[in-house]
Amino acid sequence: MVKISARLLIRVAASLAAIGLISSPLVSPAVAEEQAAQAQLERLEIVTATGAHAFDVEVARTDGERARGLMFRRSLPQDHGMLFLFESERPIAMWMKNTYISLDMVFVSRNGRVTSIAHGAVPLSETVIPSGGPVYAVVELAGGAADAIGLSVGDRVRHPGFER
Repeated sequence: MVKISARLLIRVAASLAAIGLISSPLVSPAVAEEQAAQAQLERLEIVTATGAHAFDVEVARTDGERARGLMFRRSLPQDHGMLFLFESERPIAMWMKNTYISLDMVFVSRNGRVTSIAHGAVPLSETVIPSGGPVYAVVELAGGAADAIGLSVGDRVRHPGFER
């Protein structure tokens, strides 16, 4: 008999739900908050006309991590976020399905330049939010954070995932 821990079972169920192989009721808000608490955070810096602004971000590098994103979260500190890294520059479309908090989506080129910004994405919306052109990454911040730091197209995002 193979023993599987409840924690592993929850993680597998969350991953399968995130990529659409099972329905998502197993991924409760409580599980999402637990995952957030356990996530490895990396430092990301956004440089605007108002200065350098540091954020602690979870990094989504795999298809499963990118599909799950910040779904089911009930809160996000103003100095936290999620960085979605892709394998190459291409048009990207995001949505807010199962996301309970408003987000600012910052679309970023391979060299770390902001190419477009979607301010205040509506929680739980299935409206597609396009990048407006090829991008290498998306940074999701708490709704209002982009305005708070004076973020503009052309500003720089610094993180080891970008070319220098």
